[in-house]
Amino acid sequence: MSPQTRMNALLTKLLLLSCVPGLALAQNVQSDSTQFEETIRSKSDAVDASVIDSGDLARRNDLVAVQRNLRLMYPKTRFGMISATPLPGIYEVEMGRNVAFVEESGRYFIFGRMFDMEKQEDITSGAAAAQPASPAVDFASLPLQHAIKSVHGQGRRALVVFSDPDCPYCKKLEQELAKVDDVTVYTFLMPLEQLHPDSRAKADAVWCSKDRSAAWSALMLDGKVPKKTKGCEAPHEAVLPLAEKLGVSGTPFLVAGDGRTMPGAAAAARISTWLDAVMKPVEANVQGGTQ
Repeated sequence: MSPQTRMNALLTKLLLLSCVPGLALAQNVQSDSTQFEETIRSKSDAVDASVIDSGDLARRNDLVAVQRNLRLMYPKTRFGMISATPLPGIYEVEMGRNVAFVEESGRYFIFGRMFDMEKQEDITSGAAAAQPASPAVDFASLPLQHAIKSVHGQGRRALVVFSDPDCPYCKKLEQELAKVDDVTVYTFLMPLEQLHPDSRAKADAVWCSKDRSAAWSALMLDGKVPKKTKGCEAPHEAVLPLAEKLGVSGTPFLVAGDGRTMPGAAAAARISTWLDAVMKPVEANVQGGTQ
């Protein structure tokens, strides 16, 4: 059975997966292959060592095949544990604080958590995956001076976005945000270097541009990387601890003016309706980052 055919069959079983980054647009988006860091590591003890029979040996061989395919497809990637899941043909891989599920070919990734609905348990490995982001954020306390400020129309609604310059779903989100009127968007640059090794340099280049908002739009919408300014960096020392404090482990991640949160990308109409649920003026946050 070809990987494509097998994947189509497995998709019917994936309703028990709760996907976080980019779920709202995942059905309509085919993201580009991502380049990561360094080499792949896999722990062979991912299979239960208490039952070593031919079935377990076969699963170990499957893990080796997954590891080999991932190494070939993503030579700069650094993975943690690669382990089998209760769902046949789907394997869990750890990438720093991020967890993904992949089939044997290594082409298709699903980011999120896996649930056993019969036992009502989250069976995803990794502490980061088991801890959902905070459902509410104190918007007034956010250090908006460390964010890129973009005003659409009158900008009466407020929205914070944690975004990675090389995140494909972040780029789709920017396309949708461009259609949302009457909103002030504060973008915290959150490069996930374990997934996107070039993202920090791009974030620095955008932040150090004369017009940050224009540079950000040009990068995310048109792929134009601004020239890096020597000796200038984005405020990573402020943004990354903030994201960790709020429980933001993936991008994109949205925060409305009243503190409600939304992980992942969404269509423009949905974002606008979500913002209108509680409309909060941005005047209270005039200290937000300029440009």
